[in-house]
Amino acid sequence: MERTATRMLTVGLAALGAAVPPADAGSARAQEAGQEAGTAAGATETSREAQDGSEARALIETLSARLLAAPSATAVLEAWCAERRLSADPRILAVRVPGPDKPAGAARRERLAVGPDEPVRYRRVRLTCGAHVLSEADNWYVPSRLTPAMNAALDDTQAPFGHVVRPLGPSRRNRSMTMLWRPESGGLPGPREPLFSVEAVLTAGGVPFCEVAETYTGAVLIQGDR
Repeated sequence: MERTATRMLTVGLAALGAAVPPADAGSARAQEAGQEAGTAAGATETSREAQDGSEARALIETLSARLLAAPSATAVLEAWCAERRLSADPRILAVRVPGPDKPAGAARRERLAVGPDEPVRYRRVRLTCGAHVLSEADNWYVPSRLTPAMNAALDDTQAPFGHVVRPLGPSRRNRSMTMLWRPESGGLPGPREPLFSVEAVLTAGGVPFCEVAETYTGAVLIQGDR
């Protein structure tokens, strides 16, 4: 836009019969040098972004592989929080997200092996480490397959689901993993930007008792102070 305005001003002066002085040679050389420096700086920045993008992709692949291989996402996130030094206290808290209930549909009830009248509770939380929201999770669980103490903890505390049901010795059966962040889109993901999602069914003794849908955010890429 600035070059267009300069060109229009030059044409206007010429039309009025005004003399347009030639550009000073020294100024031209300085301008050319400045353009070359700007090009080099741009190339350096692009290279840095590409490197950062590769590092982000590698971290995402590492974390997602750990989550898919582990029986507890909570345990993986706590280890990740400590490893990345995201907080002096690497505990994971489950902060309830208020909102409407999401009833379990017929397909989900079939995966949970419950009939149409069996109660299935819904719980939506943000899993946090210090000030960082690492993921958001939707949980549909069968309260009759948990102990009264477990149900009370899920209702009244910020204990993550994985901590509460640990005495059951649960296993995770992964249903899907979907990448949401595309490195080729340019730029690096912000701390709130969704990176990938995982859906899984939790079982104990071969009996399903919970289905989870987890979305992990760019906050997992943050490196704390060493």
